[in-house]
Amino acid sequence: MGTRPPILQFGTGRFLQAHVDLFVSQALDRGEAIGGIAVVQSTDSAQSHARLAAMATGTGYPVRIRGRLGGALIEQTVTVHSIQAAFHAQRDWPRVIDAAVSDARVIVSNTADRGYELSAEDSAELLLPAAAVPRSYPAKLLVLLHHRWLQQPVAPLSIYPCELVSRNGDTLKQIVTRLAQAWRTDPAFVAWLRGHCVWVNSLVDRIVSAPIEPAGAIAEPFALWAIERQDRMVLPCTHPAIVLTDALGPHERLKLHLLNLAHSFLAELWLAGGSPAGRTVLQSMSDPATRAALEALWRDEVLPVFEAEGEGEAARDYLAGLRDRLLNPFVQHHLADIAGNHEEKKRRRFGPLVARAGELGLDLPQPILRRALGRASDAGGPA
Repeated sequence: MGTRPPILQFGTGRFLQAHVDLFVSQALDRGEAIGGIAVVQSTDSAQSHARLAAMATGTGYPVRIRGRLGGALIEQTVTVHSIQAAFHAQRDWPRVIDAAVSDARVIVSNTADRGYELSAEDSAELLLPAAAVPRSYPAKLLVLLHHRWLQQPVAPLSIYPCELVSRNGDTLKQIVTRLAQAWRTDPAFVAWLRGHCVWVNSLVDRIVSAPIEPAGAIAEPFALWAIERQDRMVLPCTHPAIVLTDALGPHERLKLHLLNLAHSFLAELWLAGGSPAGRTVLQSMSDPATRAALEALWRDEVLPVFEAEGEGEAARDYLAGLRDRLLNPFVQHHLADIAGNHEEKKRRRFGPLVARAGELGLDLPQPILRRALGRASDAGGPA
């Protein structure tokens, strides 16, 4: 395409297409973005190759926004035109290195669920000139940053992992710096990784329900990118869905203990009640008894904890929009999918609320949460 975008993005999936890429596109129209995006794809499938080829044309792709907002139905299509270069990691690795060294001021990623896992096939030999392409994302990033340190160490660089990992910037920084140490890189490089690169913690939130082939996506109206402020941080753009905050924790708690908790509670009822295999979140929310049970859980066992934390108003505001999201008629979110790894999800989504109620000294039995966690006896009720 002939441009040199300042944003380098790892991942071409539908979430980023309808989230970061859409935000930058809309910001470019307003003159509020640092520039366009160069995407890097690592997967090898006919579908992903077709998607990358479509992005490489530079003609843009559609994002269809469908859902409820303020109780009203929303349907609109937006053309995203922020992608200005498209690379395949295996085929275009020298060009990816050049983009990281010469152009990038921001690096964004949204890799797969296991995207931070290292590969035994990666080694320090990958740092040599004309070496093979690393397999894991942390190793890819380390190699690119090493080239950057050698050739352009002074230019600012902010790294925005968008994976749903708590403190994702801190986590990725730790993985990459430990890998750099394991590969016996120059201590000055490790110090540069820690002190010069800005590793940004952020939280992304948007339901992107389906792809549009070959490129594009269908997404709900709600969108959030909560970004924790840091000194020297370069923002890719400004956008109404981007919230800068000094404390990411409250945003994480809202998502985990209201949205994610609701999903797992609906899955809990579905698993216990023998409902039809194809039941969706919308169908459960449209059932009066199920809806009443969820509302009671929020009211009696969840909101009092937020109130005690001084976050009650924020929680009630979040719930007002969350009801619209759960009642979105265009999203077929199956409870069978939510129920995967159910016990671990309950531990993360329910457990901290019970523990925090005790720490705060609240007289809050929380029988539903305790029963779901297998600790109903603690609340004085039957298991």
